Amino acid sequence: MTPSEIHELFLYNQWANRRSQGACEALSPEQFTRNLGSSFPSVRDTLAHIVRGEWIWLGRLRGQSDPPLPPGSEFPDLAAVRARLEELDSALLQFVSELNAAGLERIVEYKSLAGEKFADPLTPLLQHLVDHGTYHRGQVATLLRQLGVKPASTGFVVFLRERAANAGK
Repeated sequence: MTPSEIHELFLYNQWANRRSQGACEALSPEQFTRNLGSSFPSVRDTLAHIVRGEWIWLGRLRGQSDPPLPPGSEFPDLAAVRARLEELDSALLQFVSELNAAGLERIVEYKSLAGEKFADPLTPLLQHLVDHGTYHRGQVATLLRQLGVKPASTGFVVFLRERAANAGK
């Protein structure tokens, strides 16, 4: 992938996170934290997992040792999730905007949360980060349906079409 293609993926990730959160605005506080018995019990906990994923990977990509992960309870409401995710999305966009082709080939050494050591090229790690968010936004969509709320469409092609339509304005 090229630096501009990676940048586009992270623009998509930011857009999709915001759309998914926008659909969550229809939830009551009780619905936001209701245990629905999913991989992560609630919409809040699933969104918090997306935050934690971006948090941990940004640290790894910057060569930092893993910071402690914020617990789901750190996010009592959607505004708290949104604030942290917007901060992380901005930092990730800044990170990828500074990459060149050689930087994308760099090997990133890190430890998993279980303590295993890994060394992987940067490009697939960046793709994984976006894929991680996509997977869990899909879970949020399912949880929203269970709560009677229409989820947002967050597909990559929807992003491309919307961006093309807005470019002509």
